[in-house]
Amino acid sequence: MCYDISFAARFDKIIRDIPGIEVDPSLRRDEDMLLHVQAQAHRKYPVVIFENANYKLKPFEWGVIAEYMNTPEKQKKMRSQMCNARSEKIVEDRKSYWHRLRKTRCLIPATGIYEHREVSGFKNKIPYHVSLKGREQFYIPGLYHYPHKADVETGEITGTFTLVTRPANRVMAQIHNSGDQAFRMPLFLTEELETKWLLPDLSDEEMSEVLDFEMPSEELDYRPVYTVRTTKERPDGKTKVDAYEWPDLPPLGNANVPPQAELF
Repeated sequence: MCYDISFAARFDKIIRDIPGIEVDPSLRRDEDMLLHVQAQAHRKYPVVIFENANYKLKPFEWGVIAEYMNTPEKQKKMRSQMCNARSEKIVEDRKSYWHRLRKTRCLIPATGIYEHREVSGFKNKIPYHVSLKGREQFYIPGLYHYPHKADVETGEITGTFTLVTRPANRVMAQIHNSGDQAFRMPLFLTEELETKWLLPDLSDEEMSEVLDFEMPSEELDYRPVYTVRTTKERPDGKTKVDAYEWPDLPPLGNANVPPQAELF
């Protein structure tokens, strides 16, 4: 699943992309989080929503807090499972919690995502930075939700969001090739479909058309990078998004990718 994203673009790019968008005054650019944001940290992140007839850019926390998480213990235990929403469950699975949230859609601005590849002979998985060719910044579709209760420590009611994923395309299936949620990828969209995702009158049929879109593998820009889930600096002094040459790292191939990876 997608638990790591990067956001190195400027907020003014969002304002240019979405003319008239209202920017929440409490939103602050956090320089520490720009190159790597991890889902389970549940930090506030800039999210685009359509609310009260206006596009808004607001600070939401990654990881939906559902009503059944009615104790701090349940919230701590279950929230990490609510960072990604399977596209297949949003419209078609009426028993899914994501079906209930299908009318509260959001866009998550990003300049890239990180995914980890298992490679035979390597002790640790190799992280890759993945972005869209020709897009300085793009928007990943998501769903958002306001918890019914205020935070016990701050007294605030902060919106929460989840990122939509789908079955991986050919390239992403080779990168995200292991684990319980292997062969998944974020639902990357075209600019036209990004705009469509936030239309307030979007029908379930139209929503399904967006959710069924698969970004072609040739539209992805990807490269191995150094370990991202660490506070230590890279040995070469470069940033987390810069390519890193792992010794003896084989190129992407079809190892560990089932023939049906693109079909389920």
